[in-house]
Amino acid sequence: MAAQPKILLTDVTKEFAGNVVLDGLNLAIEPGESMAIIGQSGSGKSVTLKCILGLLRPDSGSIRIDGAEVVGLRGGAQDRMRAKFGMLFQGSALFDSLPVWRNVTFGLTQGRRVDGTRMRAIAEENLERVGLDKRVLNLRPSELSGGMQKRVALARAIAPRPEIIFFDEPTTGLDPIRADVINDLIVSLVDDLGVTALTITHDMASARKIAHRVAMLYQGKIVWIGPRDRLYDSGNPYVDQFVQGRAEGPIT
Repeated sequence: MAAQPKILLTDVTKEFAGNVVLDGLNLAIEPGESMAIIGQSGSGKSVTLKCILGLLRPDSGSIRIDGAEVVGLRGGAQDRMRAKFGMLFQGSALFDSLPVWRNVTFGLTQGRRVDGTRMRAIAEENLERVGLDKRVLNLRPSELSGGMQKRVALARAIAPRPEIIFFDEPTTGLDPIRADVINDLIVSLVDDLGVTALTITHDMASARKIAHRVAMLYQGKIVWIGPRDRLYDSGNPYVDQFVQGRAEGPIT
């Protein structure tokens, strides 16, 4: 018997002031799978992510995590579900007022004062996983390069040992070399920790490296989904136009 999907979206719709952003979106992500969603700006990628996270409520449809419906969860039930999630935000979204070690452990403490020695040890362990050492523990994010900030944000995302990690444009603002370093880190972390991953990205190099499968979102629907190796050989006119960056084609 096949395992149930880790994340399952069924006929999810969402509109804002009459503008349909998600139009019956269907997507299944298997346990331990790394999925990337690509598409134009405004195609609904971020809205999809926010609906899964519970930051937005779909107008209709179902979103299930491990078979449990999450649409409409509130209070403690929503908190327990979110405890399964880790998040790497676009732009890293670190707290400039906190040292690196407190940024990394923020999800474990929610900003509360706790055993600093233990939290520093946890921070050091997770920083080591992303290639940083204890010399950065007491630095502020503003003292780090963009690539180092992204690594700290990765360490924060994995520190609570989530079951699912969401990556929002993980290579934005990085040059191609540093972007590839982050992609390699994501691949190794997903494999080592055995997590399920969902990435939204415009970066085709990133999608091809970190995802097992790639889904193309257009006008609120998944118009293609397939293995990463078929991204440039999909036979789908929407995908072909998008990945080649052509002005002419079905995407307007």
